[in-house]
Amino acid sequence: MSRTGSPADAAVVAAVVRRLIADGRTVAAAESLTGGLVCAALTSVPGSSAVVRGGVVVYATDLKAALAGVPEAVLESDGPVAASTAAAMASGVRERLGADVGLATTGVAGPDAQDGHPPGTVHVAAATADGVRVRSFTGASALPGGREDVRAATVAEVLALLSEV
Repeated sequence: MSRTGSPADAAVVAAVVRRLIADGRTVAAAESLTGGLVCAALTSVPGSSAVVRGGVVVYATDLKAALAGVPEAVLESDGPVAASTAAAMASGVRERLGADVGLATTGVAGPDAQDGHPPGTVHVAAATADGVRVRSFTGASALPGGREDVRAATVAEVLALLSEV
């Protein structure tokens, strides 16, 4: 999947949803910087109600703990923009919403840095019964572009990760 978030990505999203339907698996998402865009992409596909359990937007740090189940200790030690936070968000939303797969997005869309993390710093995660996979984009591999570019690329990356689990 491209990092552009282009309309061509709709075919990829549809393929991911069709695979979930065929496999009889459900999905839930905990979103921070994407603010609901992951769930919007998934639910744009006809028939997605068979597989999308729901989602939570946990933009505020305290809600990552309260709604997505991130342990306070993780937030205190690693902060909201961390691979460990993304992993805990994915596991937490999977458990709390009763899904087979939990997805998570956290990071800095920009235009300003947050807690020393430059724009484009992003962590996405997918949790299943077999464990959690995290993909991080930091430093030279940070997602490029302006705020909306970073958000669109984050959606593309977490859906690509979903297609692999």
